[in-house]
Amino acid sequence: MSSLTIIVATDKLGGIGINNKLPWHLPEDLAHFKRTTSGHIIIMGRKTFDSIGRALPNRRNIVVTRKLGWHHEGVESVASLEAVQALLKGEPAFIIGGAQIYEQALSMADRLIVTEIQQDFICDAFFPKIDPLIWEEVTRENHHSEENQLNYAFITYKKR
Repeated sequence: MSSLTIIVATDKLGGIGINNKLPWHLPEDLAHFKRTTSGHIIIMGRKTFDSIGRALPNRRNIVVTRKLGWHHEGVESVASLEAVQALLKGEPAFIIGGAQIYEQALSMADRLIVTEIQQDFICDAFFPKIDPLIWEEVTRENHHSEENQLNYAFITYKKR
């Protein structure tokens, strides 16, 4: 079985998006995401892919969709997260969203990489609550964005 890591940015209340877009602009988080996922497999839902609009370079892009016949250049598609396991062939992968995929993947993942932004935003999509009985925080790096005056932390959790 492959190692699955969920990577996500949330606000203080677990918000991750509004109208299929990020509610904040935090270049430091985008750079962190790129550094962390480059050269690896990324798995996302179709709505997340549509919001990005293209396959992300230097990564194997897999989209989970129930839309039969959906395809896009540079992207593999599967009907379910369970079907992704067959494609991974033991390789580690990152789940990058959205809310439905995060919800489904939480029990399958063995690590979470969370950018926690210390502010509330108006959101219509949320990350599931991180249960401290299941997830143990193993690292936390606190940061401040001068450009946006946002405090945030890069937090890694591992499954207990």
